[in-house]
Amino acid sequence: MFALNFLSPHNEKLLMNRQKNVTIRLGDIKETYPENSIVWITVGKKTNSKRKLYPAIIDKAIVKKFSELTTQDLSQQNPNIKTVDELISFFEIIYERTIHIEDMVTVIYFSEIINE
Repeated sequence: MFALNFLSPHNEKLLMNRQKNVTIRLGDIKETYPENSIVWITVGKKTNSKRKLYPAIIDKAIVKKFSELTTQDLSQQNPNIKTVDELISFFEIIYERTIHIEDMVTVIYFSEIINE
């Protein structure tokens, strides 16, 4: 099993409240997160300890351009981000580089695995 890690404390709150079931990652990383893979949802900054939140399954991973993202992709990524331009601005902070509307992203849909 491997991890789908989230850096931002804001994401931790969304994940814990089950308001986030999509993550958009820069570049084509579809092969890293194949559909039906089991992952740990974790939070923590790079090179620091991570906190395990819950196991999840990768439902689907779709590669597309920023310009092709839908409002559904955006709202499930972060309900506070309403436009692709807002997401690009957010990503430029995270990735510390210029991002273009035609850059590729991987949209990863995941679902919590509940042990009952």
